[in-house]
Amino acid sequence: MDWERPPRRGPGPGDFKDLEEIFRGLKDRFKFSSFSKGPVGLIALVLLILFVASNSYYIVEPQETAVVQRFGKFVKTADNGLHFKIPFGIETVRKVVTGRVLQREYGYRTTQPGVQTKFSSKGYEEESTMLSGDLNVVDLQWTIQYKIEDPKAYLFQVQDVELTLDDISESVMRRIVGNRYSDEVLTVGRASIAEKCRAEIQHIIDQYKTGLKIVTVQLQNANPPNPVKAAFNEVNEAQQEKERMINEAQEAYNQKIPKAVGEARQTINQAEGYALERVNRSQGEVQRFGDILTEYEKAPDVTRRRMYIDALENLMGKVGHLYVMDESQRNLLPWLDVGRSSSNAESPGAGRLQSNNPSRSEALQSEEKR
Repeated sequence: MDWERPPRRGPGPGDFKDLEEIFRGLKDRFKFSSFSKGPVGLIALVLLILFVASNSYYIVEPQETAVVQRFGKFVKTADNGLHFKIPFGIETVRKVVTGRVLQREYGYRTTQPGVQTKFSSKGYEEESTMLSGDLNVVDLQWTIQYKIEDPKAYLFQVQDVELTLDDISESVMRRIVGNRYSDEVLTVGRASIAEKCRAEIQHIIDQYKTGLKIVTVQLQNANPPNPVKAAFNEVNEAQQEKERMINEAQEAYNQKIPKAVGEARQTINQAEGYALERVNRSQGEVQRFGDILTEYEKAPDVTRRRMYIDALENLMGKVGHLYVMDESQRNLLPWLDVGRSSSNAESPGAGRLQSNNPSRSEALQSEEKR
């Protein structure tokens, strides 16, 4: 072939001939009688050569793949660049866009693409309106993005691939929505519905060998029909209000209940501590009483006097002023100034007894010595 020959720097001698000699040689060889009469035949020959040359090559763009057929039978595929073919319809070329993501729209159509794309859903209600699992009507619009991976299968396996994709997409989407509640379709279940729809469509078109790969399925809008949209919005507002009240109640619960539990635990701990203190004190009192009883059995008089003095000392520590009445005197006799004695002594019962009756004071002192 000519394109397989090594390139040459420039023409050698005898490489070019006069154009008229070339046409004359062709005329003599094919013996076209029409060429013998003036320049008309020459012009026809030039046009024939141009026609053959223009039909002997084709150019494939970077995002395209060419499928070459010879007498209608598949021969090969060609990537981007300049290629040659046999003219006169012997080899035909069909170009398929394989390097770009294509898109199909359902329930709406794009009327004006651009920065602010405009859409129109009028006239496509039959595609978007479907019935959910709880027998509610849902207005759903979605988009499928796909690529052509196998141009041979795309051209020769199914007659109209796009129409087949439309039928499969609508059938799968209606079946998935028909198995879901309307609240799930309109709110939290949109992502799972789109992913499940993509997987099922891909599985079906793989069985049909269409040569397509589904890139993604996107749910554009999911709304209730216009006649019931106001009621649906009210239901959504009521549900949001319900969620808000539940959250506020949960917040109050988180604030009050742990505090109440802590206070109850504190009260229980205090009660247990108080009970333990009382029990220990009671056990100590019992032990002390047992020790006193043992000493009392050994020396009853001494123990009795000691107990009397301890009780009297304990009593004196609790009173503020003590007055002793004497029958022989008409006025009150101050016996013990506890307020003054407590400021000069270390313990409440450390004050001295004061009396104008020597016999009674000496008796008490002798009782203490005993």
